[in-house]
Amino acid sequence: MIEVKSLTKRYGAKTAVDDISFTVKAGEILGFLGPNGAGKTTTMNIITGYSSSTMGTVTVDGAEILEDPIKVKSKIGYLPEHPPLYLDMTVKEYLSFMFDLKKVKLIKASHIDEICDHVKIADVYGRIIKNLSKGYRQRVGLAQALLGNPDVLILDEPTVGLDPKQIIEIRKLIKELGEKHTIILSSHILSEVQAACERVIVINKGKIIADDTPDNLSKAMSGDKKLTIRVDGPESSVFDLLSKVPHMLCVDKLGMREDSVYDFILEAEAGHDVRRDVFLRLAERSWPILALRGSELSLEDIFLQLTDENSPAAEQARPDAPDSGGESEDETRESGEES
Repeated sequence: MIEVKSLTKRYGAKTAVDDISFTVKAGEILGFLGPNGAGKTTTMNIITGYSSSTMGTVTVDGAEILEDPIKVKSKIGYLPEHPPLYLDMTVKEYLSFMFDLKKVKLIKASHIDEICDHVKIADVYGRIIKNLSKGYRQRVGLAQALLGNPDVLILDEPTVGLDPKQIIEIRKLIKELGEKHTIILSSHILSEVQAACERVIVINKGKIIADDTPDNLSKAMSGDKKLTIRVDGPESSVFDLLSKVPHMLCVDKLGMREDSVYDFILEAEAGHDVRRDVFLRLAERSWPILALRGSELSLEDIFLQLTDENSPAAEQARPDAPDSGGESEDETRESGEES
């Protein structure tokens, strides 16, 4: 659906986006993750045609953004970080105006009513936008992006500034929209990406430093070899038994957690899953397993390691690409220079 090739954006001597390439399949919800100033908004602006690239191409459903910008823009609904709302208009007036501006070729009244019902703003349809809460304004911005039923939705920081209840509502709405649209969700809020996205691209200093599912990134960076286990049984005997499990490299004692309950760290040989053997051997002795968890990293841990220049994990998960180059512009400065 979307193909980005060798995309580069420079502002004078500064490189905001540095030779990045990726694809997004139809129906996919892609998380575009990175710290502030990483190049997320610049990339989104280029994909949507709001900004031009210095080099590289963006193709949406076979149409290239520079060769056929009108066709590409007709396939994309864009919700910027700050929704482009006319605050003195009512919701009805605003959506009607945007419908005409986008030259949508659908029946206006029924189409707008359908979108309002979908994003749950029908009850504020006649209200002036400046009197709405931030959550409702965000929904109005989403409604604007949905006008014309675009194949692709690009959402830049869609939950910024919302309270926890509003965040949950918008997150649920994004999941529902993902059933009918291809979505790129740009964010620096890790829980947002983990809850909504099937795949994650991490960008830092204008370069892609990881591209995979959250689960695969976690396994790649944690090694998927260590387990922490809590067992109700005599510490020394449990330790001896665990040490004799086939393909077990190392067992470390973590001490007692409660009466007769002890924690251990298990490290197995690469490519071997020892959980079944561990369970069967402990069950034979009637030593219950009270907890067993892998050492896989959370998305927050992954993000911190990937964006830490001194972390070896960043090199481990980095896709085949040239080493990082110059610093990117701050996102706010990028937007200012583009406008």
